[in-house]
Amino acid sequence: MTKISLNQKLTAIQKYLDGQGSYSLIGKSIGVRKKIVQTWVAFYNEYGVDGLISTYTKYPIELKMDVLKYMNDTGASVLETAVKFRISSPSSIEMWRKKFEEHGIDALYPKKKGRPPMKKQKKNTYIPGSQEALQAENERLRAENAYLKKLHALIQEKEKSQTKSKHKS
Repeated sequence: MTKISLNQKLTAIQKYLDGQGSYSLIGKSIGVRKKIVQTWVAFYNEYGVDGLISTYTKYPIELKMDVLKYMNDTGASVLETAVKFRISSPSSIEMWRKKFEEHGIDALYPKKKGRPPMKKQKKNTYIPGSQEALQAENERLRAENAYLKKLHALIQEKEKSQTKSKHKS
């Protein structure tokens, strides 16, 4: 999707306001959907040029709930609500409504981005001689014993294969 400059938006809005075409016709001429042109015109009518300058915003959950309550109470359209609350992307409101209907208020909370932090492993802080300390030491010794047995078996297997190869030659 190409970025539309402010001048291109203003030209499209002016064409619509002058009756030079429909939302669809103007949208097709610049490569955007008619809903986008409709949104630009609505924001321009309400806020002027400032209404066309959008910035990325994280909306707090309280605002999201106010927006959804307003739509529910007044029966306002998504576009009317976006203009009233100055939310530059009406599709965001649709997404909030869908999430709220499907999963409740918890779905409106922002999700943390990125990888979760690694948890630090607790060091064993057993009291020497306690039951837990003895069990932990026993497990460690069993693992060490199993490792040594496996190592011994591998060494014997390697020696056998070497003696067999000597006899063949």
